[in-house]
Amino acid sequence: MKKALGSSWIAALTAVTLAGLAGCTHLAPSYERPAVPSTVVMSAEPAASSASANTTSAPLAWDALIRSPQLRPLVQQALANNRDVRVALLSVERARAQLGVVQADRYPTLGAGLSATRSPSLVTGKEVTLINAGVQFNAWELDFFGRIANLSEAAKAQLLATEAGRRSAELTLVAAVVTSYLNLAANIEQLAMAERALSSRSDTLKLTQLKADVGAATQLELVSAQSLVAQAQSAVAQLSRARAQELNNLSVLVGGPVPTDALPPVPSPERMDAAADAANATTDATDVGGLAEVPGGLSSEALLARPDVVQAEQALIAAHANIGAARAAFFPRITLTASAGQVANVFSDLLQPGHFAWTLSSQALMTIFDAGRNQSNLEIAKINREIAVAQYEKAVQNAFRDTADALAAQASWRDQRSAQELQLRATREIARLTDLRASRGAASELERQDAQRNLLAAEQALVQTRLAEQLNRLTLWKAMGGG
Repeated sequence: MKKALGSSWIAALTAVTLAGLAGCTHLAPSYERPAVPSTVVMSAEPAASSASANTTSAPLAWDALIRSPQLRPLVQQALANNRDVRVALLSVERARAQLGVVQADRYPTLGAGLSATRSPSLVTGKEVTLINAGVQFNAWELDFFGRIANLSEAAKAQLLATEAGRRSAELTLVAAVVTSYLNLAANIEQLAMAERALSSRSDTLKLTQLKADVGAATQLELVSAQSLVAQAQSAVAQLSRARAQELNNLSVLVGGPVPTDALPPVPSPERMDAAADAANATTDATDVGGLAEVPGGLSSEALLARPDVVQAEQALIAAHANIGAARAAFFPRITLTASAGQVANVFSDLLQPGHFAWTLSSQALMTIFDAGRNQSNLEIAKINREIAVAQYEKAVQNAFRDTADALAAQASWRDQRSAQELQLRATREIARLTDLRASRGAASELERQDAQRNLLAAEQALVQTRLAEQLNRLTLWKAMGGG
């Protein structure tokens, strides 16, 4: 009995030693991040100081970017309810479970069993019953050549890539919600302008009709007034449709109805008039969902932390690890099988001392001929790595291009908005003076109507310009990886 126990300890020690040696060989190529363009500072200012060139600031978080108290709850609601984000979260959980499955292969799977066999004895030829009860593990692979370790590393990289995909989905959702909200705010403001113009032009048409009835207005003036009313009616219908469609889009993004108190408010006429004043440039309805300034002095190294770039890099790391697993297929796979328990000829003896027994066996299998299957799998793994390299480089290039484009547009949109504000102030003054001259008979009704038409067009253009500036700011935030 003591001899049997001593032998079992030796066998167990041997198994532990072999397990400790497993995985010492790593056949995957060493990973090195592919070269990217030299580090530069992304700045919208042409003459960035050298001090700012060495500053690397973290991207703004979405709640720091969004200044609107109405918009923030909508973004939170979208992150909680959006189906795309939900799928991304479940994909992360699935990848985590798959990693657990792969990592479990590093350890033996223990099982308990009870078996009974009856067969003729090779010595006596009589029927013999053998009952075995105990624990065992079958075909536990000793990972000498790192096959399981590489597969585990690949699964871990896939998990990190999926997590980056989740962050990318959230970033895209936040940008979509903000874009929809800003578009809705612009539609509401433009609709208010069009309704105000329709009311004013309808009053003018009534007055012109009365003048035409008594011969004080020409048919051309009457038809022109009718045209302006129809133009305003068309604009109201178009903007009402756009408002309803954008509201539906926002509802889908947030995963439910948009609360009434979260909608952009309808601007008053006084507020719309103040939009022409540069000093009050942030009081228009579009800027109710206004965004904070995105810092331009961000090192290009920070772009490597963009979720899509991280996702591409983790896919590349997984491809490197898969090469190691493919190389390990050329070497023997060594497995252990062991069992320990009670053995007896009858059930009543299973619990009696002196019936303990154990077995330990190993197996080494190596492929001699497989018609090139292992070599082809290795070539596939290498090609997948080259594809992953190209996809990573493409992701980095897209990150640089998106950021550079948004930075280049930032200053120009600001200048265009200032010019549009000046134009609106000038157009409003022209409309005021023309209306004054027309009331004194120094200008025709056609001139006054033309001035009103130009005024509405200038007001609408300013709203669109401010919207475009805000959307470009959002694009820059997203291009820099958000937060």
